[in-house]
Amino acid sequence: MERGPVLTKRLAHDDLAVVAQVRAELREMLRHWGGPGRADLAELLTSELVTNALVHTGRGAQITASLGDGPGARVTGRLRVEVRDFVSRHPTLRDRPAEDSTSGRGLLLVHTLADAWGVRAHGVGKVLWFELEAEGVP
Repeated sequence: MERGPVLTKRLAHDDLAVVAQVRAELREMLRHWGGPGRADLAELLTSELVTNALVHTGRGAQITASLGDGPGARVTGRLRVEVRDFVSRHPTLRDRPAEDSTSGRGLLLVHTLADAWGVRAHGVGKVLWFELEAEGVP
């Protein structure tokens, strides 16, 4: 069975410019994937998780984005994005950040907009992940 595309990248903790690079590489990977707006949503959620990992952990991170197996994965497969960092402290989902706050919305966006998401311990650190269906979940 054919495996869908995979993007893996190691990220240095002090290089926030890499967020734009990750978005560009993901955009290229998802060029023919999903219904209207799905690739844009994937970019937004990925940016949030990557930025959070780099800003709030003070350490590097690793991103892995993959499309499901099979010949149709490039167009219709389920996207899974995982961002691994090296701090075991799990993030807190805020119900509603203060209106004048410049942070605190990233995980809320992932919670609200992803088809599935979660956090799991991974060695020294954790993995935050989300999944999106190509056409969205009804």
